[in-house]
Amino acid sequence: MSNEAGTAEQQLVVFDLSGEAYGISIESVREIIRLQEITQVPRTPEFVEGVINLRGKVIPVVDLRKRFGLQERDRDSDNRIVNVDIGGHEIGMVVDAVTEVLRISSGSVEPPSNVITTADSGYLRGIAKLDNRLIILLDLEQVLSTDEQAEIGEVALAA
Repeated sequence: MSNEAGTAEQQLVVFDLSGEAYGISIESVREIIRLQEITQVPRTPEFVEGVINLRGKVIPVVDLRKRFGLQERDRDSDNRIVNVDIGGHEIGMVVDAVTEVLRISSGSVEPPSNVITTADSGYLRGIAKLDNRLIILLDLEQVLSTDEQAEIGEVALAA
């Protein structure tokens, strides 16, 4: 007898950020583009890099290193902007590199430990255990608060 929930698969876009592998549901990803010039917008949250013009559409861009309080580093040719849908807003996220698209079974995902979760880490959906590595799974709807999502939406309108 097979347990459907245990064998369900999910498809992830996996990216690097500060030496760690992160995964997000492929369903949330609109596209992945090379890093391009980002126009800064004044009076935005510190983790908002600015906006880009993507085929005539203004997209706000968030630096995930800054958002998660990770050490900043110089940008290079591996950096990518992952355009995602968060709460109905199209938002670009700057990551160190996109490494793969991966299918994992739901059975390989464990909830985040109480040791690593805090009020500020509600964006952690779980940890995927693969043969020789771990992938931190993000809940994009929680990466930005509702207020931050609205504020970032306004950034695109103001630009």
